[in-house]
Amino acid sequence: MGSAPELAESPMGSATQLAESPMGSAPELAESPVGTGVARPPSLLLGQHDPMQTVPTALPLRPPAHRVDPRARTWWLLRGLGVAAGIALPQLVVALVLGGPGWLWGTLGATVVVGLVYAAVVPGVLFRIHRWEVTDEAVYTLSGWLVREWRIAPISRVQTVDTEHGPLQQLLGLASVTVTTASARGPVVIRALAAGDAAELARQLTETTQAMPGDAT
Repeated sequence: MGSAPELAESPMGSATQLAESPMGSAPELAESPVGTGVARPPSLLLGQHDPMQTVPTALPLRPPAHRVDPRARTWWLLRGLGVAAGIALPQLVVALVLGGPGWLWGTLGATVVVGLVYAAVVPGVLFRIHRWEVTDEAVYTLSGWLVREWRIAPISRVQTVDTEHGPLQQLLGLASVTVTTASARGPVVIRALAAGDAAELARQLTETTQAMPGDAT
């Protein structure tokens, strides 16, 4: 507790006294990688960041915390019905006007059944799966249905943040947030948020990325 601090010999041979640690004991010397015996600053021995050495930290893959807006179920329902109607309507026109063959009526019936099953099941499934979260370190998303996709976009890699309002989204008061990054996999999209929440999220992300040092490349 009261011993004299050790001396680290400088390259010119003169003795240089190191600052005594808060406990009164002499700080340890960390030998440099090339074995020259040069002491690192005591602050680096206490686990602080060494500007000469950057160690990448892997972000954890975990379920995002937030669900999308409940109105997303109606949005997915209308989109699915629209697709089914776009397929069934031409078949119906051909069958009625041109007297289509029996198999055409069969495909029309199958299209209607698939559309009804989609409307009854898929929107609820999508609502349970789709999640998102934004932290100080990254943007997390989980999306998909039969094939689920996890995306993690580090904040330091974010380049632009945009909001999108399609016709159905405007009708329902929803919006999507598109986060463009330096990743080759393309942007990260958070769909079906309340329009006000999407605008606020885009604002916060923009401020965070502007305040963070780095080139986002």
